[in-house]
Amino acid sequence: MKRNSVKIFRILLLIIALSSTAYVSAKQKKVLVFSKTSGFRHGSAIAAGKRAIQELGTKNNFQVDTTENAEVFTANNLKQYTAIIFLCTTGNVLNDQQQQAFEQFIKNGGGFVGVHSSADTEYDWPWFGELNGAYFKSHPKQQEAVFNIVDPDNIATAHLPKPWKRFDELYNFKWIGLDLHVLITIDENSYTGGENGEFHPMSWYHEFEGGRSFYTALGHDNKSYEDPLYLQHILGGIQYAMGANPKAKLTSLKK
Repeated sequence: MKRNSVKIFRILLLIIALSSTAYVSAKQKKVLVFSKTSGFRHGSAIAAGKRAIQELGTKNNFQVDTTENAEVFTANNLKQYTAIIFLCTTGNVLNDQQQQAFEQFIKNGGGFVGVHSSADTEYDWPWFGELNGAYFKSHPKQQEAVFNIVDPDNIATAHLPKPWKRFDELYNFKWIGLDLHVLITIDENSYTGGENGEFHPMSWYHEFEGGRSFYTALGHDNKSYEDPLYLQHILGGIQYAMGANPKAKLTSLKK
């Protein structure tokens, strides 16, 4: 009888351990999509982007929360997320306390994904500019351009045609960070209105103050989120921000 009790106790401990492991695993694969704007609003991109990222999460085993409420940026609340996605944010979106919570999240090893106008966000917060990797300056009319894949072995670019021709809103930057692993550049000879010269990055990643950051300048409107090539690009960036090896084998976009 005593032996059976010990056996039952060990089984219960195993169940608890497995449950805890599953809980931790779930926490490690949860992202927050933040799309607050206080400037220009990319309405169709935000709506389509939130739906698309939720679908990517369902198909690729990570959870997705979405919000435009900056009050969720507290140190305690952000602990549940592995990465935070600034989806077409603009202007000043976080107050001083919220900025501090986000900085601590990154310093604790959290991930960041910046999409399109995240570069048009928080100009008065230099730390954010360094995290994102650039600040927006201007853009010409939307048009097709040629994108060069600088790193064809990255999980965010390995699937892309080389070169990649794409119609989008093409950003010029007033400032670009130096410590960036550039993934994609744009050929300014392929369109009109480029202002960054021969080397004009459009997507990159880098480690930053203990965390991981990925940015893409692409994704102006809902049409991007109907493009499997773009969705795979975004998925790779999210997976990197969540801790995946950027040089790992290409993760297929599940149908």
